[in-house]
Amino acid sequence: MDPTDQLLSERIQEYAPRLMESLAESGIMMGFAIVAAIVFGLPLGTLLFLTASGKPMENSWLYQMANIFVNIVRSFPFLLLVIAMQPAIRLLYGRATGDPIAASFPMMLIAIVLYARFVEQSLLDVPRGVIETAQSMGATLPQLVWKFLYVEARSSLIIGFTTAFVSLISYSTIMGVVGGGGIGDFAIRYGYQRYETDVMYVAIIFIIIFVELIQKLGLNLARKIDKR
Repeated sequence: MDPTDQLLSERIQEYAPRLMESLAESGIMMGFAIVAAIVFGLPLGTLLFLTASGKPMENSWLYQMANIFVNIVRSFPFLLLVIAMQPAIRLLYGRATGDPIAASFPMMLIAIVLYARFVEQSLLDVPRGVIETAQSMGATLPQLVWKFLYVEARSSLIIGFTTAFVSLISYSTIMGVVGGGGIGDFAIRYGYQRYETDVMYVAIIFIIIFVELIQKLGLNLARKIDKR
């Protein structure tokens, strides 16, 4: 075996436990973010759609409040958002650094607003005739949302979720700043800062493969359930 290849192999074996630990930390952060996106982002995006001008729950004040909240969080530089949330995280969780769960709070917030905007856009693409049909049939608001809007937009909602998920992977690489760990922190700490760029590239390859798998899975699922 080439000495260089042997050296890389030895380093990979040396760092393998830490690499697996970093992947687990990223998994924790992503898991919390995904749950937050579905539980809070989906309703928030739906609220944005329903309260907009000309929509079933038109409410200018409520729409503006929700819209401003989403815009502020989305436009906030993520690293500064992480730092700004430290006092609130410490108050809620008891600690703000050195823990992937503590690091999940900023991830959850950005996941909520990212997916909310995707949801709003997906519902805006639903033909006006679908809403008119639901209303003519006497559908209640929950029926309109669950049996008409979500059904019609299901493919787009999945694509939006996939896109948000991929973006969250990028955000998760920043969480090492507050001791959240993760694969991004591993790449910087054990690769870049130690001038072992080959180790860094191994971590990057893991990220690329994961992103490609998620992207492909999401697009295939969206195509499969798209009945239009």
